[in-house]
Amino acid sequence: MTGSRSIDIVRVGTGRRTRLQDVVAVEEPMEVRVNGAPFAVIMRTPGADRELAAGFLLAEDVIRGSDEVGAIEYCADATAEGRGNTLNVTVIGGAVERLVTRLGERRQVMMTSSCGLCGRLTIESLRARAPFARGEWSIDAHIVRGLPDKLRQGQDVFESTGGLHAAGLFSLDGTLEVIAEDVGRHNAVDKIVGRRLLEEALPLDRSLLFVSGRTSFELVQKALLAGIPLIAAVSAPSSLAIQLAEESGVTLCGFVRGDTFNVYAHARRITSEAPL
Repeated sequence: MTGSRSIDIVRVGTGRRTRLQDVVAVEEPMEVRVNGAPFAVIMRTPGADRELAAGFLLAEDVIRGSDEVGAIEYCADATAEGRGNTLNVTVIGGAVERLVTRLGERRQVMMTSSCGLCGRLTIESLRARAPFARGEWSIDAHIVRGLPDKLRQGQDVFESTGGLHAAGLFSLDGTLEVIAEDVGRHNAVDKIVGRRLLEEALPLDRSLLFVSGRTSFELVQKALLAGIPLIAAVSAPSSLAIQLAEESGVTLCGFVRGDTFNVYAHARRITSEAPL
């Protein structure tokens, strides 16, 4: 599967119509089953499906580490239409009991590419799981300013379609380590976190996360649960994202464009020549 697809279009201009081929981002449903039970349907861009499922289940509090993942496999019993779009995650250990609880809580609804967790996990419940972000380090402001260009350079599918969000995981010196593209910002972050979880690399307390678009509560939540102390974005954060960042010790940056950006929470991790 690829993240883009060629289609025939008609381009309409002043006094003319032209038949052309265009490239669009692919969006398809992926059914996630856990221990054989239907859990969620995620609208996503195909690619890094195993990582997406793992990151999603971490954020949903089904799994809490790679040691609770037995296997992630495409389902052989799926219909022809669903083959390649249905994954079963086998969980073990403490995740089995949590799965029973989560299945009882879930509403049978389809998740869209933009809805994330819909605030199911509250700030109060997050305090019990991830009380405070680690990361007693600081970085120069120029590193944050350089993140958008580095992310953009790695967006292969966006380059051809113009229709995908992206998330990038960076080292403290601004080196891009992992990038993911998807029709949903939440999915892109889940793909990154899921990859690191399967690599047994959590917590990511010496990493920076940069995302295209705005920063919602759910994105700060996903960063916090992965142990990422700093999240930055090209656009604005929501009020609840700021509140969660303030209360959990996450440095939150927004409007990272050109020479300036805003820091909405825990500016101590950002150093610069100019005093406050």
